[in-house]
Amino acid sequence: MADESTPKAPADKAAAKKAPAKAKKAKPPKLEDKPFAEFIEQHFLPAVRTALEQEEGLNDIQISFETQPINVIGVDQDAYPQVIGRWAKGSRQFNIAFLEDSITGPKIYSFATDGATPSTIEQFMGDERRITLDLMVLYVLRRLKGQKWLKGN
Repeated sequence: MADESTPKAPADKAAAKKAPAKAKKAKPPKLEDKPFAEFIEQHFLPAVRTALEQEEGLNDIQISFETQPINVIGVDQDAYPQVIGRWAKGSRQFNIAFLEDSITGPKIYSFATDGATPSTIEQFMGDERRITLDLMVLYVLRRLKGQKWLKGN
């Protein structure tokens, strides 16, 4: 028979008061943290296509992700991953070249009409510190609107 006058150890009291620890739910990774090519092909291209079709009324947009030299007069012939958008029976084209295999790395934008070789490149999203899918799509739309290539211009 156990002696009831023996005090319980303090560790037993502390263990009894603590509630079991709740397991933290693992957050799914952000879209922007996915591998570069997967993010571009599975998320960015469809989002740009949807924005141009539904918001801007383009019905013949062709958008692709290719690695090729930057087709601008006077630029070296190194191949870079690029998002290429064409519409109006191919008479309008924009390119976004990624100089690193990353959405946060430097990016450049070029455009051309009627199958001509682009003669100008410009920085794309250079001042942004935090890059998100929605922000990238917004910048594409803003740049095309600035070019007066979308409806309402």
